[in-house]
Amino acid sequence: MKQNILMPITTFMTTYYNNSKTSFKSYFSLNAYLLIITGILFLCNSCEEDGTIIGSKILPGSDFVTLHSTDTLSINSYTMYTDSIESNNPSYSYLGELYDPYFGSTTAGFVTQIRMNELWGGGVLTVDSIKLILYFTNVIGDTSAGHILTISEIAEEIYTDTTYYSNKETPLTGYSIDVPLPGLKADTINQVVITLPPSFGEYIIRDTTMLFHSNSVPDFRSYFKGLQFTLRSIGDPVFLTLSLTPSDNYNSYNNIIAVYLKDDDDVTSTFFFILDAISRNACYNIYSNDYSTALADKRIEHINDGFRDTLAYQQCLHGVFTKFTVPGLEDIKNDTSLKGIKVNKARITWPVHYDGYIYHGSSFPSQLYMGYYDNTGSRYLIHDYYISTLFFDGEIDTTAGNYSFNLAYYVQQFLEDSTNVLKPEFQLILPTGSVQNAILKANNSTDPVKFDLTYTRF
Repeated sequence: MKQNILMPITTFMTTYYNNSKTSFKSYFSLNAYLLIITGILFLCNSCEEDGTIIGSKILPGSDFVTLHSTDTLSINSYTMYTDSIESNNPSYSYLGELYDPYFGSTTAGFVTQIRMNELWGGGVLTVDSIKLILYFTNVIGDTSAGHILTISEIAEEIYTDTTYYSNKETPLTGYSIDVPLPGLKADTINQVVITLPPSFGEYIIRDTTMLFHSNSVPDFRSYFKGLQFTLRSIGDPVFLTLSLTPSDNYNSYNNIIAVYLKDDDDVTSTFFFILDAISRNACYNIYSNDYSTALADKRIEHINDGFRDTLAYQQCLHGVFTKFTVPGLEDIKNDTSLKGIKVNKARITWPVHYDGYIYHGSSFPSQLYMGYYDNTGSRYLIHDYYISTLFFDGEIDTTAGNYSFNLAYYVQQFLEDSTNVLKPEFQLILPTGSVQNAILKANNSTDPVKFDLTYTRF
């Protein structure tokens, strides 16, 4: 008998033994009671020992569930790249160049319309001066003065409802100006004021009859179609981030061109052109990547060739990315003996590559996302992210040196997908606006990626 059963019985017997007034009848009742208790315990013990055996003879085998777990599902990863991605109406725009000894050089610029802040008031006015005000949310690289900003007029009208791609060759009119950037502060917000030549303002307002906006007739946007911004560095590069998305605060703008005017009586006024207008301007980003400039002993050797390297690469600004497959999931789906299983856990643990030089804990993106491919080749964000961002995870553990992803819901949907729309093919995705790269261990690495799958089999 178990101790938790014996203790109440011992207490019960001691109580009766110490009672000097107990009669023979009570004594007899005690013995009878003890016999009854003993019988009950015997029966209980019999039930405890034989219950599952008896039940197994009555219940069919299909009523039993078994929990299975495996961490042997292989992940095959590949480094991929496409130089043509949708880049219109971005959350962030970029200027300048990033250099990484593994990834080489990435150059970025942007194209945008400009919008008048108000109607032209008329009169004969002279451009006195002109200022370009830009609000950089982040600055990386050489912050010294002297980087050259090139502003060029574009030759074709652009639209907010048109798709533009990162490798688009933008036609230009041939009109452009070069101006030096002032000194900047690294890793912080910078609001810079750049003096432009008065001739730039004179060029924009040369036809005052077109200084109006209209959705029914050709207006200012057809007359002055927009600007392309690029940046070059004489020495070490700098990389700038800004946002041209509309401000939540009406009439509060961060990126503007201010044209200062005066009339014949020296009465001054200011006419503004807005880059981040409330009525959003059409805009898109342009990128180019040169992997040949990476250091010879660190350069990525296999891109788009299907080779399963021991490292996987994830580059910011739509550079190279990691695509991977889990063929074991297809095997499970096709195994008729596993039909109807319920996924309890599906977790990928992906180790990162610390090189002791550039890539350490704080140099990695704080989070990665994951997308899946369907049978058309389209990519979507994984189901689990929409159910719970906390459950999906994807955050880096800098101590353990890995990223973890939970995708139990997606795996369940994949196994139950009788139309074969879902595929066991995935892609790692950097957060929007991230300018950090990631290098991860992969395939036959000494510290491989792990896929832990636990399911209930009925």
